[in-house]
Amino acid sequence: MPETIRIDRDDRGVATLWLTRAEKHNALSRPMMDELTRAAADLGADASVRVVVLAAEGGSFCAGGDLGWMREQMAADDATRREGARALAGMLSALNLLPKPLIARVQGNAFGGGVGMMAVSDIVVAADTARFGLTEVRLGLIPATIGPYVLARMGEPAARRVFFSARLFDAAEAVDLNLVSRRVAAADLDAAVEAEVAPFLQAAPGAVAAAKAQCRALGPRIDAAVIEDSIDRLVAVWQGAEAPEGISAFFEKRKPAWQS
Repeated sequence: MPETIRIDRDDRGVATLWLTRAEKHNALSRPMMDELTRAAADLGADASVRVVVLAAEGGSFCAGGDLGWMREQMAADDATRREGARALAGMLSALNLLPKPLIARVQGNAFGGGVGMMAVSDIVVAADTARFGLTEVRLGLIPATIGPYVLARMGEPAARRVFFSARLFDAAEAVDLNLVSRRVAAADLDAAVEAEVAPFLQAAPGAVAAAKAQCRALGPRIDAAVIEDSIDRLVAVWQGAEAPEGISAFFEKRKPAWQS
């Protein structure tokens, strides 16, 4: 049984994929990455599933990568680091290529990898109280493996506004950046998600899958070479001096050297 996610299904063919690490703000641990990758494969192969809703328990949608896991990667050897980076990249690719509509239900804040999961979703409905940020550079990291998807979602000019500043932005700006499709009051979130689900249930599922695949084929290139480049970039920053300093400063509750 999965430990970090849960899948609920209804009789219409709607599967809700829940992130269940609420006590950790749904940060992406290695078990969560692996479970999400398997869930994407299982849901994609299940003919009874028409639509997948990506949701999260608790007050946060996803705080990004689990910092404990990142600290372990920086202490590991090169092969282990690369395998860990590939697990994260593989999870994002599996969600991006899911042959079902993927609708993100974003009830709370999303940072780093959480923004990445929004970027691989076809539709993102967010509560207007949620805040977002690509906060990696505060820790001496970069939004490496999520980068291809964030750039594909926002476009380069919009991404440059937030990709390497680490500043936080609200749901209104997220709509302007093309990260969020619709922002609604928190009380209206479920109704707004349902309004996005309903049209897909009237469409032929095979045609939906084929049309989604065509969108991906005609969109920005995110092939094996691009994904491998993102892995290389993540491993490189793990091997540098800034990431260990940034992660250590976080756990020691102090400012990193570049803020002193």
